[in-house]
Amino acid sequence: MRFHLTSEQIAIQDAVKGTLGECWGMDRLHAFADGEADFDADSWQALMALGVGALALPEAEGGAGLGLLDAALVCEMVGAAAAPGPVIGQIVTALALAACANPSTRALLPGVASGETVATLALDSQLVQSARAAQLFLADDGAGGLQLIEAGDGIAIEAVSPTDRSRPVSKVSFGTVTAHPLFAPGDPMVQRIRDAALVLIAADALGGAQHCTDLSVDYARTREQFGQPIARFQALKHQLAHMALDVEPARALVWYAAYAWDAGLDDASRAAAQAKAHLCEVYTRTTRAAIAAHGGIGYTWEYGLNYWFRRSVLNRAWLGSPAQHRARAAQLAGW
Repeated sequence: MRFHLTSEQIAIQDAVKGTLGECWGMDRLHAFADGEADFDADSWQALMALGVGALALPEAEGGAGLGLLDAALVCEMVGAAAAPGPVIGQIVTALALAACANPSTRALLPGVASGETVATLALDSQLVQSARAAQLFLADDGAGGLQLIEAGDGIAIEAVSPTDRSRPVSKVSFGTVTAHPLFAPGDPMVQRIRDAALVLIAADALGGAQHCTDLSVDYARTREQFGQPIARFQALKHQLAHMALDVEPARALVWYAAYAWDAGLDDASRAAAQAKAHLCEVYTRTTRAAIAAHGGIGYTWEYGLNYWFRRSVLNRAWLGSPAQHRARAAQLAGW
């Protein structure tokens, strides 16, 4: 068993980080948050040009032949940058299409894999990311199965004031729509696809939490009071150490959950639930601690820590709260 990333996996993260660093800085994030759009085409196309949409697909399907672990590493960098767009929905939809046996539904895969077709998640909530830009919605079929719904006249989309300003949501309701069946009720792939989404949300949370920790440490090293860096103050040292000790051990939960999903291990569902529950709580705690560590500037809109805090709030609620997933993990463990 490997306990560290391979050089290829590190290169994937570096490529995503570098790409987002070029096309998605704080100025772009501020402008996007202050605008009316729920989708940023430039950053999306830059990510899709790296092959993010097809990363976890088999080579026979035009993918990179990698796995959910590699997709989680990408989502970690996306979370660190607070990048917009339904990246998680795109990856999960591609995985679902690759596993679908329906030929007419599978015909949608090339567009999703290339990123030309934007896919988003519409599971368990009417609030959907990038709903106005999406061409496909991965949704429940009302009976326990999964389906893909094409954008069209039968979908009512109402913009709402979002908590997460880096990934705006809209209220979506489906009427008479064009739907493509993916998996019938009772098919094991239904839960497997949901588990993949949980792991990628946990990875996004890990990236955001690590970013806020790093930002706080860098700030403490450069901000001076009483003629010395505030990083020398013992109380702040302890606070930063607690943040690091909260985030770093949680990384193993994400990596193991993704590995278990890829390997089809018996505890894959439980690992996904544990990762989603724990990482989303760590993310919220870390963003709060980061704001406190920055003092007054941390509360300002201009500095931007609020984007990660708000993102953490959405991640925490998305597809189930930590309490719900801990209860599910306990049930799966037979407790």
